[in-house]
Amino acid sequence: MGQLKRTPLFDSYARYGGKTIDFGGWELPVQFSSIKEEHEAVRTKAGLFDVSHMGEIFVTGSDSLSYLQKLVTNDVAKLQQGQAQYTAMCYEDGGTIDDLLVYKLEDDRYLLVVNASNIEKDFGWMQQQLAGQVELDNASERYGLLALQGPVAQQVLSTLTDEDLSAIRPFRFKDNVEVAGSTVLVSRTGYTGEDGFEIYGSPQAVTALWDKILKAGEPQGVVPVGLGARDTLRFEAGLALYGQELSKDITPLEAGIGFVVKLKKEDDFIGKAALAAQKEAGVPRKSVGIEMIDKGIPRHGYVVYKGDEKIGEVTTGTQSPTLKKNIGLALLAADHQELGSEVDVEIRNKRLKAKIITAPFYKRSN
Repeated sequence: MGQLKRTPLFDSYARYGGKTIDFGGWELPVQFSSIKEEHEAVRTKAGLFDVSHMGEIFVTGSDSLSYLQKLVTNDVAKLQQGQAQYTAMCYEDGGTIDDLLVYKLEDDRYLLVVNASNIEKDFGWMQQQLAGQVELDNASERYGLLALQGPVAQQVLSTLTDEDLSAIRPFRFKDNVEVAGSTVLVSRTGYTGEDGFEIYGSPQAVTALWDKILKAGEPQGVVPVGLGARDTLRFEAGLALYGQELSKDITPLEAGIGFVVKLKKEDDFIGKAALAAQKEAGVPRKSVGIEMIDKGIPRHGYVVYKGDEKIGEVTTGTQSPTLKKNIGLALLAADHQELGSEVDVEIRNKRLKAKIITAPFYKRSN
């Protein structure tokens, strides 16, 4: 464990009962109380996550926009200052390098937020694609990141700032916001299916804010939340996880995030030809929801059958804390995706019945 990377908040985990695990080379909390309790807190009140392991890469220079348009699948030209956008980076064959967020700070300055396990790979790839007047800065070690998610998130955070948080709408952000004595960037994107905010700041800032937010939110039932509930929350909301729903062998079209692939944008992007061909020919497999009929929990990598034919495999599965059902996301052949149809999932050398259902499994009421 001594060789694992740690976030600035590592020393705070023990004070809140955090149980840590190796997560992609990072020593991070899987839970503080229990996964189910933390999951329920985020769905009904709010939870605070340390996601400082995520990567922050700045792109600056007069050719930043044209560079990003080539690099990612979404249309960055549509971003206005103060807006964020979900997108993907792909290889020439359409396989996914990473899914990420792009924040437009200024006309020639952008922030890319990438998955922790992909920071070095992404930065290396971005360096290979450099052209024109563009500079890259991997600032990941200079930033920490907190996420406050849940129905009372705005109410709690508003007690610590004079900023009008209601003005920060979904996929918008405000930089240089004063929160409890620290100057930070506050955004509203989310990875739980609930409303909430992300707070980017120096290691010192997020360390101080962790305690202050938890104290301010204590009367409303705000709790620290680990990776376990983060995964069950994003899974119920149908949000992709790199390494499971997305990979170098799974395209964004197959993973169900085709909405970030803008084949009609003026600029060519890496992987565009392959993705256009895949779409024209018919995407051969897609991510769908499954619900177990027989008793058993579908897990990542479990094979899915239709009769004796292998038609795909589970990418994520668990017992849903909200729905109290054993459900999963599965990447299945396109001709075996009819809603309500039955399939078999191989669990511990037994084939157990499941049915195809609509995903996402959970949507919050507005």
